[in-house]
Amino acid sequence: MEIKIPIHLTVDNDGFLRRECPHCQREFKWHDGPANEEAEHHETPPAYYCPLCGQPAGMDSWWTQEQLAYVQRLRERAALQVMDEGLDDLFKRTSSKHFKVERTGHLDVPDEPVAPVEPDDMVMIVSPCHAYEPIKVPEDSTSPFFCLVCGATFSA
Repeated sequence: MEIKIPIHLTVDNDGFLRRECPHCQREFKWHDGPANEEAEHHETPPAYYCPLCGQPAGMDSWWTQEQLAYVQRLRERAALQVMDEGLDDLFKRTSSKHFKVERTGHLDVPDEPVAPVEPDDMVMIVSPCHAYEPIKVPEDSTSPFFCLVCGATFSA
């Protein structure tokens, strides 16, 4: 059985999504979707580089701890819903004309979790080599920075 769970993460007012480097564990933001018309004409790279430490990682490696916890709560809720519905079906099929089996309780399925709120923090910077991929870094970050797309160093 395949369960599809829609995941809706919020972005800041500029369309940036918080990310966490799997190497240095520092947070930054990248634009969620093409940031401009030029970005629409470029392929998604196989890996992105952390703008703070320069280490590369695959696309599915940049979740923040808060985002991972949110996704885990979504998974747990979906699993409990499926199990609860399965128990309903089981009890309906168990009854016959000779006896009736009635379910008196249900699993405690939690409410839909609330996605982490994305504050309007950090400062936007642009690498000179791939300006179509702007990023946001914490205000107290200092150069050098690394291009999200190719890992080249630059100063802001």
